[in-house]
Amino acid sequence: MTYYYRLGTIPKKRHTQFRQPDGSLYHEELMGIHGFAGIQSLLYHLHPPTEIYNIRLAQTIALEFEPPGPLKPRHLRTAGISSRGDAIAARIPLMANADVCLSVAQPTEPMSYWYRFAHGDEVIFIHEGSGILETQYGLLHYRPGDYLVIPTGVIWRILPNIDVAQRMFIIEAQGHVAPPARYLNREGQFLEHSPYHERDLRPPESLITKDETGEFEVRVKARDRITAYIYHHHPLDVSGWDGHLYPYAFNIADFEPITGRIHQPPPVHQTFEAPGFVICSFVPRLFDYHPQAIPAPYNHSNVDSDEVLYYVEGDFMSRKGIERSSVTIHPNGIPHGPHPGKYEASIGKERTDELAVMIDTFRPLQLTRQAIDLEDEGYAYSWIV
Repeated sequence: MTYYYRLGTIPKKRHTQFRQPDGSLYHEELMGIHGFAGIQSLLYHLHPPTEIYNIRLAQTIALEFEPPGPLKPRHLRTAGISSRGDAIAARIPLMANADVCLSVAQPTEPMSYWYRFAHGDEVIFIHEGSGILETQYGLLHYRPGDYLVIPTGVIWRILPNIDVAQRMFIIEAQGHVAPPARYLNREGQFLEHSPYHERDLRPPESLITKDETGEFEVRVKARDRITAYIYHHHPLDVSGWDGHLYPYAFNIADFEPITGRIHQPPPVHQTFEAPGFVICSFVPRLFDYHPQAIPAPYNHSNVDSDEVLYYVEGDFMSRKGIERSSVTIHPNGIPHGPHPGKYEASIGKERTDELAVMIDTFRPLQLTRQAIDLEDEGYAYSWIV
């Protein structure tokens, strides 16, 4: 994160005695990235966060990928899937490489445990539904269109509003997710030309300190397995924290599109960056206004990246046969562009109402066996006139 925030009660001076009402010390925890050289926050616990009473292996993680085959454009129809369980159990992994794993989920129940991913940050895009992201940093209410950005090491669980359908697109990074460096000045403040700013980001709203005893389970995903840790004190026993590292929400409706007289390239849609990939937001916007402009994108070759598009809402100007929750994958090495007729049909149009999330990866993605079951086999040939 690029700015300082605090919630709850903290001492005046860091790393000094800070006592609870009964005279005992609060237990300070530093959570930071890049060793001690990156952004960080200090949390103050009622009990030591190191008191583990039982450890067990919950499950091993082994993605099953499709066997080698021809390289081709792909279209996955995920609208009809029906996954059940909590926000972790309901995940269906679609594709992955060494930098990122992309999944979809339709959780139907709250998490009874807390969860932590130890190898990188997670971004959960809320396509449908509402609920609460509960963390040791506090509560965050989520709604459709939210990107929930959860730094590595944060303990969290999702409590969905089960009265409404939930649909999520999950981006699990093997590294840290941040706003693009070109949007920030040397001090980390968003620049004037940035498509969003600090006030568009929603940090945790309220901190509820839990001082409870019992058996509390925290599952940690690391090293291709999920390990369950049992604590006798509630894991959300933080009385206060401050710093620059914390979970936050950013709604795609707050992304201000960058437009021009002629068609702008995909980097103008970039929203976040991470090692090995970028995340972009395609939002409703005015089309190009040069008198000879062609609003639809020109054909282009993904020489260095695979392009993944998750379609959220609206009529995507350059594609046909696409529905809500469709996922398209255009691998590097193959030119791609508008479907036949879409290039010419865009001339003279003034705006688009499309809404989509794009992931560009710089290493090839592999599709999982679950993804193959969702494939539209005719998509690769849909450019034939």
